[in-house]
Amino acid sequence: MENPVGLEAFVENAPISPAERVSRGLQFEEPLIFERSEPGRRGFVFSESDWDVERVDVASELGELLRENDAELPEVTEPDVVRHYTRLSQWNYAIDTGFYPLGSCTMKYNPKINEATARLPGFARLHPYMPERWTQGALELLWNLEGLLSEIAGLPHCSLQPAAGAQGELTGLMCIRAFHESRGDTKRTRIIVPDSAHGTNPASAAFCGFSVVEVPSSPDGTLSAAAVAAVMDETVAGLMITNPNTMGIFEGEIAEICKVVHEGGGKVYMDGANMNAILGQARPGDFGIDVMHYNVHKTFSTPHGGGGPGGGPICVSDDLAPFLPVPRIERHEVEGKATFKLVREGYEQSVGKVKAFWGNFLVYVRAYTYLREYGSNLPRISERAVLNANYVRTQLSDTYSVAYPGTCMHEVVFDDRSYKASGATTLDIAKRMIDFGIHPPTTYFPLNVSGALMVEPTETESLRTLDEFILVMRTIHREALEAPEKLKGAPHNAFRTRLDETSAARKPVLTYRQARAQREG
Repeated sequence: MENPVGLEAFVENAPISPAERVSRGLQFEEPLIFERSEPGRRGFVFSESDWDVERVDVASELGELLRENDAELPEVTEPDVVRHYTRLSQWNYAIDTGFYPLGSCTMKYNPKINEATARLPGFARLHPYMPERWTQGALELLWNLEGLLSEIAGLPHCSLQPAAGAQGELTGLMCIRAFHESRGDTKRTRIIVPDSAHGTNPASAAFCGFSVVEVPSSPDGTLSAAAVAAVMDETVAGLMITNPNTMGIFEGEIAEICKVVHEGGGKVYMDGANMNAILGQARPGDFGIDVMHYNVHKTFSTPHGGGGPGGGPICVSDDLAPFLPVPRIERHEVEGKATFKLVREGYEQSVGKVKAFWGNFLVYVRAYTYLREYGSNLPRISERAVLNANYVRTQLSDTYSVAYPGTCMHEVVFDDRSYKASGATTLDIAKRMIDFGIHPPTTYFPLNVSGALMVEPTETESLRTLDEFILVMRTIHREALEAPEKLKGAPHNAFRTRLDETSAARKPVLTYRQARAQREG
């Protein structure tokens, strides 16, 4: 394999001179914005009308909210402010700057046409309180998106209201609970959850008032129908399952599992976090799923690193449709012209509203754009995502230990057996990757894999990028065996080097005063 340009320099980690540090774009400790403050500096100027106190009685308008003392705000110029926030953005890592193989989170490249569409004035400048006659285009887009998501899921009804995957889980479980209660079946108070589930699954179940029954995975990393049957009884409201699962493996017994739950009177919820692996290849509704959510910000492309924004629409079967949130979008023909309305009437069994307005509307604009771009070529996404993950798996399987050998789907999970004896840890491996300009994959998850390293390359990465990643991973593995102490101090070339993560979690520095005191400390 050809050695990427500049790789040797990173590997050697020679001491970096100030000039070289600047040339690499590595920043020194910068003064806080408050420490740049000087009396009299301004980034704006009030006009006379802004200070027209005769026109606006500020004291009476604000009442008890009127400040008695001036706010402690920095006095800085506009260039200082712009440079401060631009500098912060340059310290961040993003999919637009490099490879981001974050397992389970599907950090794919976000096509810029999506951003252009989301910035169209007709979408970007909408206000949620505008009358329906002014928002017909937006409502039509949402209605069309519901139809596309339903078709892909193989489930006939959709609600776009949940604003994130976890809220989609909660909403789906609320629908399941309402379904059972509508039948007078109040004894169903338990939800079955595999031990490989995302942490939000048991949390959502508990938040919805259910108790959780954990079921262990089989030795091959999948859930068996027999294991589900062993805990299925009249107290079980449903099962939550991710397919493909968190190990990146397709649940081969999914149809049998759904049959077991249905025969026991329960419903099956599918966490759609890994839909990127089966788009256009399999429809969850066809193998028995009753309700599922999408992470549209992941699967259908919205920049979402750092906690948002997101979207978690749910699709449901016919018998769960009466319980979907309101208002619903309805399409009507008026004098031969389609019109769209938000309707509450006629949905008395609804679980109610779960989010103000329509969540992060521009996420749905991006998702709709993305789906319209691909059209009937949607299967190409999953084909390439699975191909890339298996390429990484096969190229690294002679170096790293694969947790569950065999063909994977969209992601591959490695464990720590191949380097643990040397004293190196998965955290060390991940930190060292930062020196090579690669964002670390997901670590220590799933919890049932020792020292898990979960890699998801997605469909948007080229063969060249994957080859460079594979070479870096081989280099780091060699270091882990021959010089594990080098990994213990990594990253060496980053703006921030190895942090005390325990202290950072337990004693976070949340204000500039804390930061200044720590510096002077």
